Amino acid sequence: MPLAMTVFQFITFLLIGLGLSFDSFAVSVSVGLLRRDIRFFQACKIAFSLAFFQGVFPVIGWMIGNVIEELISTIDHWIAFGLLFAIGGKMIYEGIKDENALTHLNPFKLTVLIGLSIATSIDAFVVGITFGFLETPIIFPAVVIGSVTFIASMLGLLFGKNIAAKRSHQSLILGGIILTLIGIKTLVEHLWF
Repeated sequence: MPLAMTVFQFITFLLIGLGLSFDSFAVSVSVGLLRRDIRFFQACKIAFSLAFFQGVFPVIGWMIGNVIEELISTIDHWIAFGLLFAIGGKMIYEGIKDENALTHLNPFKLTVLIGLSIATSIDAFVVGITFGFLETPIIFPAVVIGSVTFIASMLGLLFGKNIAAKRSHQSLILGGIILTLIGIKTLVEHLWF
């Protein structure tokens, strides 16, 4: 892949970051609903933690994907499609559920914050594996994913104070649809182009 990034690649990374950030956005909305008195620096701490893990996990996944890519190079596009489709489907399913798992959690406690950050970043880890299979350079996508997640988390915390919890579930559904469509695009590109 050439060093210069095409506009299409940048938009793809941005959409992946957007799709992955919806878990963090939903968590942030829930935290905002629970902690309406949250201060700016507390919000930054939560958003940074979510964004940091969301940016690092694709790199870890990419390293693993690069190692095993040679073993499965003939079916890597099917695996990428399957993983993105599964993540998207999971997000859509979680968005449809009405329950709110955060009602009894203290998001300011370090262990809870790290737990939430890891839980919302598992999908990013799987996307990183996909990037490894496709031999996509990872640093720029990881920075984009982390940056988008930080912004989405800050907005989620702000919105959580002002909107109904139902909207956070709708954001998960949208994120799932975006990742599913990117999975389909990946498969179509490798099969027909």
